[in-house]
Amino acid sequence: MALTEQQVMDALKPIEDPELHLGIVDLGLIYGADINPQPEGDDVKLTMTFTSPFCPYGPQLKASVQRTIAAIPGVKNAVVNIVFTPPWDPHTMASEDCKLALGLGWDEDTPEGGTEIERER
Repeated sequence: MALTEQQVMDALKPIEDPELHLGIVDLGLIYGADINPQPEGDDVKLTMTFTSPFCPYGPQLKASVQRTIAAIPGVKNAVVNIVFTPPWDPHTMASEDCKLALGLGWDEDTPEGGTEIERER
């Protein structure tokens, strides 16, 4: 059975950003995985970013992601490319749960600082 991008994402879900303590997949730091099946095993090239170009944990995070991908059964080669275009934006890239954990669930236009959900009540 061929490896899928969803399987790669599922393997990466437990990895957390060391500063935010939230999962890198849910934060939207993983931009995609290119899987190239080969007779001797799949080549996986992952594209990801950091929360900041100056992330002090960048090298460790990249190494953790690369080790995790390489440990997936059937993967022969794992390459992690770090990009900063497009820049990470938690407002558009993070899951709803991460937005709330980051304090981004508040609608600034809502009177008294309520959330969208509270406004609809």
